[in-house]
Amino acid sequence: MFSKKKKSLCSSNSKQHFVHRCDEMCIDFKVCVRLDRVRGGRQKYKRRMDAGNTAYLGLTLPPPAKKPLTKIVSHLLVAEPEKIYAMPDPSMPESDVKALTTLCDLADRELVVIIGWAKHIPGFSSLSLGDQMSLLQSAWMEILILSIVFRSLPYEDELVYAEDYVMDEEHSRLTGLLDLYVSILQLVRKYKKLKVEKEEFVTLKAIALANSDSMHIEDVESVQKLQDALHEALQDYESCQHTEDPQRAGKCLIVVGGWRGRRIYDHFFMRYPKM
Repeated sequence: MFSKKKKSLCSSNSKQHFVHRCDEMCIDFKVCVRLDRVRGGRQKYKRRMDAGNTAYLGLTLPPPAKKPLTKIVSHLLVAEPEKIYAMPDPSMPESDVKALTTLCDLADRELVVIIGWAKHIPGFSSLSLGDQMSLLQSAWMEILILSIVFRSLPYEDELVYAEDYVMDEEHSRLTGLLDLYVSILQLVRKYKKLKVEKEEFVTLKAIALANSDSMHIEDVESVQKLQDALHEALQDYESCQHTEDPQRAGKCLIVVGGWRGRRIYDHFFMRYPKM
């Protein structure tokens, strides 16, 4: 947990840096929230009959088609941000300083992307500006970590911080990020076991935002409606696409609820307390 003065990431475009703040949020953060920074029917089969003969000859039934996605899940898939690149400085030797500089710059840019992405979550923009900022400020790190987890699923014991920045255990140890590596890798393994799909991932990200642990919500009822709508969307998806596992939605939510991005955030700042 943080003290009254918390460390947070300032999203200033001039240079990434961390600042101390009390209750006042970063001015740039407020500006980012105010501004948008981001950019079938059923097939019918006719019976063919010959005169005086109603028997079917050589009838082949088509395989059952998957049910269409819910409107919210489809919307979240479209709103998913494009791939992001770390673009580490090639002139810098591999070190903890280079790793920190690269990840700080990456987090700075991802924060702006997350703010723009949140505006496309159905129902989010209907919340008050204060509640939007409270949810984002509380959950942005968790959303960032979830993105790293999903990108890392196809890899074996490697974390994909960005498309061009992948770290294994040895690289993490050499750069002083082993604790961060171990913490995130635990989540990767849990989601690998569940074989989480992209449709589930985008919905879980939105749920993580709506379910953030912010203590400064103005309109609790409106936030609760957003939470309910997203939970229902996940449940509907699972009931349509994974009928063999009626408990799947609960399993996905348990993984999300069993950790908070802030704990991993603490690992990062314990390693670099002066940033």
